[in-house]
Amino acid sequence: MAAVVLAATRLLRGSRSWGRPPLRCGAPACRQFSSGGAYPNIPLSCPLPGVPKPVFATADGQEKFETKVTTLENGLRVASQNKFGQFCTVGILINSGSRYEAKYLSGIAHFLEKLAFSSTSQFASKDEILLTLEKHGGICDCQTSRDTTMYAVSADSKGLDTVVGLLADVVLHPKLTDEEIEMARMAIQFELEDLNMRPDPEPLLTEMIHEAAYRENTVGLHRFCPTENIVKIDREMLHSYLRNYYTPERMVLAGVGVEHDDLVECARKHLVGTRPAWGSQTAVDVDRSIAQYTGGVVKLERDMSNVSPGPAPFPELTHIMIGLESCSFLEGDFIPFAVLNMMMGGGGSFSAGGPGKGMFTRLYLNVLNRHHWMYNATAYHHSYEDTGLLCIHASADPRQVREMVEIITKEFISMAGTVDVVELERAKTQLMSMLMMNLESRPVIFEDVGRQVLATHSRKLPHELCALIRDVKPADVRRVSSKMLRGKPAVAALGDLADLPSYEHIQAALSSRDGRLPRTYRLFR
Repeated sequence: MAAVVLAATRLLRGSRSWGRPPLRCGAPACRQFSSGGAYPNIPLSCPLPGVPKPVFATADGQEKFETKVTTLENGLRVASQNKFGQFCTVGILINSGSRYEAKYLSGIAHFLEKLAFSSTSQFASKDEILLTLEKHGGICDCQTSRDTTMYAVSADSKGLDTVVGLLADVVLHPKLTDEEIEMARMAIQFELEDLNMRPDPEPLLTEMIHEAAYRENTVGLHRFCPTENIVKIDREMLHSYLRNYYTPERMVLAGVGVEHDDLVECARKHLVGTRPAWGSQTAVDVDRSIAQYTGGVVKLERDMSNVSPGPAPFPELTHIMIGLESCSFLEGDFIPFAVLNMMMGGGGSFSAGGPGKGMFTRLYLNVLNRHHWMYNATAYHHSYEDTGLLCIHASADPRQVREMVEIITKEFISMAGTVDVVELERAKTQLMSMLMMNLESRPVIFEDVGRQVLATHSRKLPHELCALIRDVKPADVRRVSSKMLRGKPAVAALGDLADLPSYEHIQAALSSRDGRLPRTYRLFR
């Protein structure tokens, strides 16, 4: 016991011996450590003598980062991106979505999303597909948007051939049994009920603003299956749609973390010369309509006083979204619009704050910080290959709807005014930061590669996009804003709309110099 106490005492006092006076300032002393005692005086900033010089990985030019694209004999494009790691993300992106359903019942793309990774010619059930992927540590997902359908798998790179074969079977040889279609109907019915009950109105408002902006055409068609169409969609109708839009020339096989030659070889093995389940690889009737911006208003009166899912009640709010046509992602003005959207920023009335949270964006400084009764003010930018929509979503008490709308119209007018150099540089830096941080994720790189190659047959690399962002000047922001403000607005409104200004008044406010709504006078209130 005495030995233990003595050792502890020496440890607390240091490594100096008993009876030796403590060292004073002067020449550096050699401290004894339990390890590394051979180099007691070498600072951490200097290399250790006798240790081999480290060899770091280097990139020999830009070829290590380039996206390689190969077009096969049947029109299918194969795109790959190098990325270090054991796992890869591979998928098939198809130029297909709700915008192509003008000649069909709305909701087919929604059905195909729910039916993805179900039974195929090689796999008897979804469970078999999942068990096959689990052998390679894989997961799968399918997402549909207005203009793109994406089937993706993340798995170990060693299972590339199995993954590509599975994707080819899922896309080209789905069984679409009656039981699976019935399960999809139930899933869609539940999703629609959830969409109408959830406290967050953003998905529903996004659907409404597109419907208002592009009345009954292309991206204005329903993204979610309407309730009345759920029982009408069957296997024959799905096959008719697949025959026209699931063709090789409308597809991209994209991979991240794989060798390009290996991916091309797998594509030739599984996706060339294969007869699909619907019998033909030749499209018969493809909709090539170009989006026609119409502007307009879509209103949905609803009691929002009882949307709280728990015992604590939510405040009753009215939600407004106002949008104007911007540009497609193929145009040169797409980057200035992206910077403008970042400069407007915004968010909810409560935020954790901190760097990168957008607390210095215009909608925070001019709206949320000045008007405490505003619960939300957020800018969104939706862009497609032939059009775009920049909109602002705002929420407030139903009694203050008119004032809220006027605040938003003033912010739209101010976009074409003076642009401070500091706020512009902040917006550009934040946009580049968000771009680079998102591209740290392998699935995000996969989606970026696939979407760009699907739309343009090539890919702009991150450093090219950053150079374009840096080149945006205040005059560019004012120019695109002025051009946007010359168009008709699109308005979506949800909740208690008794005090909502008329569409004509909102249009007049956006055409004025100060964004004010025309004054209304009432004899009785």
